[in-house]
Amino acid sequence: MNILCRWLGMAAVLAFQVASSRTSAADTDFAQQDLFVSGQGGYHTYRIPAIIVSRKGTVLAFCEGRKSSATDHGDIDLLLRRSFDGGKTWRPVQLVHEEGGTEPVTIGNPCPIADADGTIHLLFCRNNARAFYVRSTDEGAAFSAPVEITAALRGLAFSWNRLGTGPVHGIQTRKGRLVAPLWLNVKIGSDYRSAVAVSDDGGETWKPGGVVPPAVDDCNEGAVVELSNGALWFNLRNRQAKCRAAAISRDGGQSWTEPRLVEDLVDPQCQGSVLNLTARAGPNGLLFSNAADTKRRRLTVKLSNDDGGHWSVARTLFAGPAAYSDLAVSTDGMVLCLFECGERHPYERIRLVMAGHGIQVP
Repeated sequence: MNILCRWLGMAAVLAFQVASSRTSAADTDFAQQDLFVSGQGGYHTYRIPAIIVSRKGTVLAFCEGRKSSATDHGDIDLLLRRSFDGGKTWRPVQLVHEEGGTEPVTIGNPCPIADADGTIHLLFCRNNARAFYVRSTDEGAAFSAPVEITAALRGLAFSWNRLGTGPVHGIQTRKGRLVAPLWLNVKIGSDYRSAVAVSDDGGETWKPGGVVPPAVDDCNEGAVVELSNGALWFNLRNRQAKCRAAAISRDGGQSWTEPRLVEDLVDPQCQGSVLNLTARAGPNGLLFSNAADTKRRRLTVKLSNDDGGHWSVARTLFAGPAAYSDLAVSTDGMVLCLFECGERHPYERIRLVMAGHGIQVP
């Protein structure tokens, strides 16, 4: 059994459960720390984590800083913390973008993409209605002026009034295409659809990809991964059932199969993340994270060795209230999971858990 399987699979052997915000003496094979704590730093609540690792190894952890309440709409800023040692220590919080001062302008849904050329691409949205793009060429120290790409996305084959980017990392395919997941809908609470935006020129221009057909109603927040055969797998939040759904694209995200329920990925109708581990966990390796319960709790990471066909091992990182998450792997092979959690409710903090003390992805 490889070391990643040991890290995940020891949950069953050692009954590893993190039931509180503290690490017990027995939890010796991972490290955890809170990167954003609600009520600190001038923000009421921090939500919507997204994490990537740059070509040079810089770890970038994004989130929304919600000024006056935990609600999805209001005075919300886009924030970032960076680590230059694989996630062990972190620089102070950076403001990536805000608008309107104290006005109720919602800036959020971060969707970062790490480019093989070293560029950090970032999509985000304003008031869940307009999409923007920025980039960084200095490891996230500064970002370009926002470029609105809303008009370009009007070509998506769905009549939407609202959209969200991500909220999870996007990908660069082996052929170089940038693929960013999107959610679309007509009004709050209904008629959700999943789609992607794509760029074939390094983020200079963006264009519509495909919209997932509505075979499974109300799929929205999704995570995209490239499979070993080059197809794209879209793992989707499903607002009508307590499990995930998934669709496949064989043309780089331009069209999608009808989604099917993934019944072995239990989900409380919440966001999740998926990551390709082909280079480290075998030719068909995927990693998946979500609140693996019918309620928002039990943040769990699962491993598949067959491109998502089966999820052979699982590990619960936090057994209490938990919600959104994202995954990355550091350049030295450490698994990084950034997620929302708390003792009383899921939105008390954004925590980073990483495989520590020598437990690495092979």
